[in-house]
Amino acid sequence: MGYPRSSLVVPHTAGTYHCVTRCVRRAFLCGDDPVSGRCFDHRKAWLESRLIELAGIFSISVLAYAVMSNHVHAVLHRNPALCAGWSDEEVATRWVQLFPVRVDGRIEAEACRRKVSVLTGDPARIALLRQRLGDLSWFMRCLSEPLARLANAEDRCTGRFWEGRYRCQALLDDEAVLACMTYVDLNPVRAGIAQDLPESAHTSVRMRLDTPVDDQEQPIAAVAGPGCLASFRSAQGSTSSWSTGRGDCFIRTSTAAFPSTSGNRYREAWTQRATWRRCEALNCATAGPSAAHRRCSTRRARWGNAG
Repeated sequence: MGYPRSSLVVPHTAGTYHCVTRCVRRAFLCGDDPVSGRCFDHRKAWLESRLIELAGIFSISVLAYAVMSNHVHAVLHRNPALCAGWSDEEVATRWVQLFPVRVDGRIEAEACRRKVSVLTGDPARIALLRQRLGDLSWFMRCLSEPLARLANAEDRCTGRFWEGRYRCQALLDDEAVLACMTYVDLNPVRAGIAQDLPESAHTSVRMRLDTPVDDQEQPIAAVAGPGCLASFRSAQGSTSSWSTGRGDCFIRTSTAAFPSTSGNRYREAWTQRATWRRCEALNCATAGPSAAHRRCSTRRARWGNAG
């Protein structure tokens, strides 16, 4: 029996959650679709880029993620108390970065500054925006909706792209967080998409491998957001220099990481589970087509080769 999201995500309380959102009918709308014969791998990059961008705006850290062909996994740590330390101007600036003023499809810098000024002068509105910038549902909404609009525009169609909002599971201790992060990072290996960790594109494990940390005995850092890998974020630059002229002003690194597991221990978990996942993938390959491909075959028989 599932629990309502309102009972899992307690308002104004920090917590870590495993969030999953799937494409409608579990269709391969973010990968190589065997039904339509089209490849949508570029949408994985859209999702990954948006996920990292949102972590720099919200008070939510991304501990792990994996963008798959028909779903997205994200392990997120929310810290609503962080929003309380932001000034009214910073709250307004972050919100305008999230929803900028556009003219003819382009961001209008001067209009964005005026919007920040107007929002700063409205305490009631600032209080609401402060709450939203620490809200998990708003984070997932801002992740899913733009991708759905882009994909529908690309396909010249309307309607649902995601099957629903998102599923959420609370992770209550370090062991649960570590197990879930490892599960998410190794999803491409288990699915047979990648042979090993360096080949696992659009995952947090790939980002960690590309951004080595000198002291692997230190607690694991988030890959994006508060407590993130600072070197990676600095290399990315900022998309909001219009607002303050300070470049990457929204990224704040922290010495407090979650969970407290060291980098070495997490790498050991990667290695052990990666071996097991490869064996499982080989067994699935010898056993026959996966359930997902059987569903695709059913769809093809039922509706033909139409997308």
